[in-house]
Amino acid sequence: MENKKEKATPNVSVGADTEQPIQKIAENSISEYEENIKSFEEIQREMQLSLDPSYLKAVSMNELFDTQYQSKPPLIDGLLYPGTYIFAGSPKLGKSFLMAQLAYHVSTGTPLWNYTTRKGTVLYLALEDDYRRLQERLYRMFGTESADNLFFSVSASQLGKGLDEQLARFVAEHTDTKLIIIDTLQKVREVGGDNYSYANDYQIMARLKSFADAHGLCILLVHHTRKQTADDKFDMISGTSGLLGAADGAFLLQKEKRTGNAATLEVSGRDQQDQKLYLIRNTETLLWELQRAETELWREPPEPLLDEIAELVMKDISSWEGSATELVSLIKVEIQPHVITRKLNVLSGRLYAEHGIYYKNNRTHDGRKIRFWKDDTETA
Repeated sequence: MENKKEKATPNVSVGADTEQPIQKIAENSISEYEENIKSFEEIQREMQLSLDPSYLKAVSMNELFDTQYQSKPPLIDGLLYPGTYIFAGSPKLGKSFLMAQLAYHVSTGTPLWNYTTRKGTVLYLALEDDYRRLQERLYRMFGTESADNLFFSVSASQLGKGLDEQLARFVAEHTDTKLIIIDTLQKVREVGGDNYSYANDYQIMARLKSFADAHGLCILLVHHTRKQTADDKFDMISGTSGLLGAADGAFLLQKEKRTGNAATLEVSGRDQQDQKLYLIRNTETLLWELQRAETELWREPPEPLLDEIAELVMKDISSWEGSATELVSLIKVEIQPHVITRKLNVLSGRLYAEHGIYYKNNRTHDGRKIRFWKDDTETA
């Protein structure tokens, strides 16, 4: 707007005064146009290459650090993350009660035991129950305290025969869905002659994992264990090793005595620390209560850079935008501009998890800009 006013002013004494802004605008426009053309050409080239069966897409280490990937904050800190997980245990052990407990805590955002929980919509496919039994169970566990974003279904199609479409439609209608529980896996498996082959088990899990990853949510599959014991307890999960091989992790619930109320919950996964939790079931409410954890959760050491950014954003009315050089000049951490962007690309998930701050690093016609903001209603 300022440049337009200067052009419209009738009394301009020196032509050079207007020539510089016009030239700068032209240079910026050409630069932006060339960048867009280059970007379009790169996209077109990648599309052409992807059609070549001999082409293997690979990224350099530089590209890896210079790219900001979408972070995956946990649903339950240290316990449950986006991805596909197996929850296994013997029949009639209380798995479904623990599933209802997980579902309720995620849907309400209330801590589960001593674990911080993030609120989101939950879909629970209770395929071995009916609505009357669910009603009685939930009332006994939680009384009349209910959640409007916790949904149940006692019937669903099988994989490859409608379930994929059903889940996709539910997620499209409930965009904040964070957790889908399928109780049990056996109820949605495709029926086939090689149903229990490694390849088939792996394909089932890979299919569900692909859906979970595409939508940034967690799919928790309730499954049974074998009667035979094993040196590695996770080898007791029924089926071939293809199930666990393709999954992001597994939970194994085992009672110390079949008639007792004490149990152990072992956790193993790609994104969380291996854990063993000692639980006891409340005979009145049927809720599982945490007695103790075998090991303390590992905590990441403090990161001064994130604390500095949190203070900066709070000072600037919950948002800040500028170049990496400008950011470095405002914080008390000694770091080079090209290093800070790479570090933030890696730590963006932690920045949001610890301080509730969103981070974006993108190129504009004025150069590469960094942006922080706290209000999740703003667009990136």
